[in-house]
Amino acid sequence: HVQLVESGGGSVQAGGSLTLSCAASGYSYSRNCMAWFRQVPGKEREGVARIATGSGNTYYADSVKGRFTISQDIAKNSIFLQMDNLQPEDTSMYYCAARFGSCLEGSAYYEDWGPGTQVTVS
Repeated sequence: HVQLVESGGGSVQAGGSLTLSCAASGYSYSRNCMAWFRQVPGKEREGVARIATGSGNTYYADSVKGRFTISQDIAKNSIFLQMDNLQPEDTSMYYCAARFGSCLEGSAYYEDWGPGTQVTVS
């Protein structure tokens, strides 16, 4: 059973930065894709960024391109999300997710999820 645990959320002023971390345990990082999603109450879960753990290829939502960077540390079974120039519309619960296979965009394709970490931008 894969366990994902996010950390690094918090409150920040507009224009500020935060770095989220996601540590995976319970498997040998064999999932082929790891991703960050976000969700605010009453709205669908939105994909933010994805990384193919084998190739290192990355994918971003248009709303965060140029501001957010996803990366990985394979030795630590971890991924990260560097978020710069944060804006109030980035306020959300952020979730780490993992799946076998290619880095598909929709949240329904991901088998494993962390509990989430809150990011608030004022």
